[in-house]
Amino acid sequence: MSELRVAMVDAPTLYDLRRRVLRENNPDVSVEFVDDHTPSSRHFGGLLDDRLVASASFFPGIAPIRPELESYQLRFMAVDFDVQGRGFGAVMLEAAEERLRDLGAEQLWANARDRALGFYVATGWAPIEGSENVSPLSNLPHTKIAKLLNAP
Repeated sequence: MSELRVAMVDAPTLYDLRRRVLRENNPDVSVEFVDDHTPSSRHFGGLLDDRLVASASFFPGIAPIRPELESYQLRFMAVDFDVQGRGFGAVMLEAAEERLRDLGAEQLWANARDRALGFYVATGWAPIEGSENVSPLSNLPHTKIAKLLNAP
């Protein structure tokens, strides 16, 4: 089994994977986010050899809990279909968390798809009680989650 290499990338590098995994490969749906090109945004790509198989983007902002903490929102977490379940998502998050911690992040949060909640809980994230919702973009059930990094 090849080892996943996690690298900082620019947002457009992730668009194809975002579209295929998160938007049912619909060419009519935009996968570009308004803050993709903001200098404080951070984009990570997981590579097997030279093939991009995982993505995660983080955007600074106020979290729905503990708003006083320096927080980043995770969006567009995706692992390509043929390599899901091999631990690459966890490797991707661990590398991103380390980098964001070095940048002063104290907390991460996301609006996670409910079908992925087990994965997030297993990697140390916690659901935010009462935050269940249906995403207007995907029409799928989501729950807000958070993870403390360097918080007091």
